[in-house]
Amino acid sequence: MNTVIRFFQSGGEMMLPIAVVAVIGLIIAIERYVVLTAANVRNRGLWSDISPLIQRGDFKQAVQVATNSGSDVGQILSYGLARVGSAKSRDEVEKAMEESLMDVVPRLEKRTHYLATFANLATLLGLLGTVIGLINAFQAVATVNPAEKANLLSASISVAMNCTAFGLMTAVPMLIVHAVLQTKTTELIDSLEMASVKFLNSVTERAA
Repeated sequence: MNTVIRFFQSGGEMMLPIAVVAVIGLIIAIERYVVLTAANVRNRGLWSDISPLIQRGDFKQAVQVATNSGSDVGQILSYGLARVGSAKSRDEVEKAMEESLMDVVPRLEKRTHYLATFANLATLLGLLGTVIGLINAFQAVATVNPAEKANLLSASISVAMNCTAFGLMTAVPMLIVHAVLQTKTTELIDSLEMASVKFLNSVTERAA
């Protein structure tokens, strides 16, 4: 702990903004992971409940289950189920579900892209802190004894590089988490599209 504290203190003033970026990024990562995981669980649970109802043609009960589920796939299917009785073709049901999907997808993708932005910001803040530290170091050695310049400059550069190191230590994990969440979001959206296609196929087979 003492080593961490000394490392943070020796990095200069820009260590604090990088730490703030790291904390915000961590909060977003945890929130997105929890939301996406919960959405995936709800969607799978609803599909297992509603699939038998669709196969039996019990669309009225299916609408109630989908509407009360509070899940993303429930919202999409409820749009489609509401159009099953009045729609003249499969395209009308499909368009209704696509409209709902366009409303759901932004909610799943929101805030995830901030992680990539914060990773770049942490790197740039680290470089900025290092540059400021080097400028201060060269200004400091300009007035000291020539025999002490080498040692003082070496120590000052070492301190200044801590800021870049901390920025990279923040940015690299954040980029990895961003990639994981992006993959998780894509898989979830793909599962919603798959559920929509399966629903449309079931409705078409039932009508036939």
